[in-house]
Amino acid sequence: MATALLPCSPTQPSRSSLPSYLPPPFPPFLPATPAPLSPLHDPDRGAAAASAAAVCSGNRSMALCGTNMSWGMESLEATRLRGNLSTFLVKPSLAHFGGPLLYVLPRRCRRTCFSLLRRSSTPVESKGVAESSPSVSVDEELDHVKKFKMSDFRVLDSVSIGLGGRADEVVFEAIVKDPKSPLYNTRIVLRQLISSQAKRRGKRAIQVLKKLVRRKIMYYSYSMQVHGYISSCSSCGLLTLVHGYHGSFSLRHWLQQADWLPTLEATLALDEESVKRVGDDTIGGPAVTRKLRLIRILMRDLLIGVNYLHSHGLAHTELRLENVHVCPVDRHIKVGILGNAADFYEESPIISTVDNSLDRRLMMIAFDMRCVGFMMAKMVLRELMDPLILAKFKSFFAKGNDPSCLREFLLQVLDRNSSSGNCGLQILDRNWGAGWNLLSLLLATKPSRRISCLEALRHPFLCGPRWRVMPSMNIIRWGLGSTAVRITEEYIYGQRQRSRLAHFIELMEMLNPHTKPKNWLELLPGKWRLLYYTGRHIGLTLRQPPIRVLIGNVHLVVSRPSKSSTNVSMTSEISFSALIGQDWPHDKSGVAGQLQVNSVFKLKAGRQLYLKEENSKGYFSLGQSIDRDALFQRLASGRWGKAIPYKELPSSLPVATFISDDIELLLNLGRPLNQEVDSAKKVLQEVRTQIPPEMFDLSRLVCGTYVDSRLLVLRSVNGSALLFTRTCVDENPL
Repeated sequence: MATALLPCSPTQPSRSSLPSYLPPPFPPFLPATPAPLSPLHDPDRGAAAASAAAVCSGNRSMALCGTNMSWGMESLEATRLRGNLSTFLVKPSLAHFGGPLLYVLPRRCRRTCFSLLRRSSTPVESKGVAESSPSVSVDEELDHVKKFKMSDFRVLDSVSIGLGGRADEVVFEAIVKDPKSPLYNTRIVLRQLISSQAKRRGKRAIQVLKKLVRRKIMYYSYSMQVHGYISSCSSCGLLTLVHGYHGSFSLRHWLQQADWLPTLEATLALDEESVKRVGDDTIGGPAVTRKLRLIRILMRDLLIGVNYLHSHGLAHTELRLENVHVCPVDRHIKVGILGNAADFYEESPIISTVDNSLDRRLMMIAFDMRCVGFMMAKMVLRELMDPLILAKFKSFFAKGNDPSCLREFLLQVLDRNSSSGNCGLQILDRNWGAGWNLLSLLLATKPSRRISCLEALRHPFLCGPRWRVMPSMNIIRWGLGSTAVRITEEYIYGQRQRSRLAHFIELMEMLNPHTKPKNWLELLPGKWRLLYYTGRHIGLTLRQPPIRVLIGNVHLVVSRPSKSSTNVSMTSEISFSALIGQDWPHDKSGVAGQLQVNSVFKLKAGRQLYLKEENSKGYFSLGQSIDRDALFQRLASGRWGKAIPYKELPSSLPVATFISDDIELLLNLGRPLNQEVDSAKKVLQEVRTQIPPEMFDLSRLVCGTYVDSRLLVLRSVNGSALLFTRTCVDENPL
């Protein structure tokens, strides 16, 4: 059985009536291939989706048994099963049937007629909105919306998989059969709310309607429309919410389909006119380009809908892929029925000051934006649909790691040979790593640093090539660093790559946002991985060393003994493998070893001097002299030259100088090389030859010229630069 796409209700606004501040309208809807009705099983949560009453018999869709039945929703009774407090058996009351009785299965063969999700209520829901006083009836409380009767609907015998609810909800699909109703012959969803918390969510969804319906165009476009309710007259007092039907799948179910990309493109009917709403001018192309275009459309629509809620003083609090639907009629993201929406300014004696209200507002917006960040991560990186990888992803944030280091973490976690071809990494790496920047801003550890909806809509990652975006200085710095990191990942460094890397490092030093020693003392502690060294590179090529050594990762671990101290402890950790025997070209296992160099540094403020060529003669200089005018002309002539905030290169730039103390060296070597002193000396000499001399002798590091939450640039006594990236302390989580 398949579900057909029905026209929207007569109350649905036309796209031509949208105001000017909304994105350009879509072209007329082109009907897509009907989506097959999925079985009533929700793969996202591991439980069956909430569905219609049935006794299944071999069919994928759940059907109602019996003939000539005239029963209503009021006739359903919820009975708690033994041994499972989160599961209900919903059975019909025989007194309300006008047709023949249903055949009752024996106890041994009996099973639940409704599949209900087992999920506890969220913390926000547990607080919720205070229930109405007993003196106010449900009809009086919900008098601003229409009250329906069960006889107004024809209940269908199947439920789409994307409409799954909670353990205290029962979901039906129905068609309005009342000819006098404006929703006549329209498919709707009946969501029966059983528990007191579920009823509170339903009442809250109707209360929110009062605020949002003032701007009807925005409400109909970005919210799941609540048409009314059905109130039970029986003693159980069931409440049924009547809301719009917006497709068979939630956004999560869309992304789990094997052919989700072409199917979702056909559903949204993307053409050259529709892609202009994201600043693009083409359709088709490689898979990475198509996915990036589709993610921009979905993310912009989602952010517009969330900003619509925030502008009305509401926080969604339940933004997940399961609660978001893509309507195939108006091709808009629907952000749910808002049953758990919370007010920014709650009337409470505890929250009485303006400052507390503003703090509450900022915290709730930050919570929603973090949820949007997780949704974006799952849309871009489909590997996060795997529960194991998702658990590692969440543990990264639970340990307090900075989101700007997310790329370094995911490169270790994600499979390089995955079925998706790492399209997500390619998408985030495009436009100088703009996707990683947006993801880090949405998932920032501190709520005050998270980006807002309007700021996210202006971010370069969500703006196509046709839109001219003026990036901020932070995004320019991020782009410079991301480009340098991508170049360092190339296997062979030619002269062109080396000159470009030196160029980017010099630009980063001019744009250093943290110049004072106190900033360095805050940002420097952590674990940094060496990416590139501008000095001499010596490897195994064209050499015949006595013992061949394969260098692994080179880390610089910085720690601070106390917050009041201006001293930092630096440890250089070099992991390597000593290759023994003649079969080393084919066997790279070797003997594992590690070299550690420890030293203590004191930080002080200093200056990096840029001397003119004619003035540098006759002066003592460490290394080659720098022609200041030639350097500035070279830096300002490139694509990134406009980012330089100077009209001419200054004579000096502020840096953090390092004053070193004594050095300790420790070499750990496995068997059998640790039994021979001569072999250990040869291994140490070969390690010292291949690594930068500054990592072996930390006293050669004289100053730091650039630092942020992600990248670090240090200069040595001979002027060479070392580029580091912050890495996770635990490289193998879980």
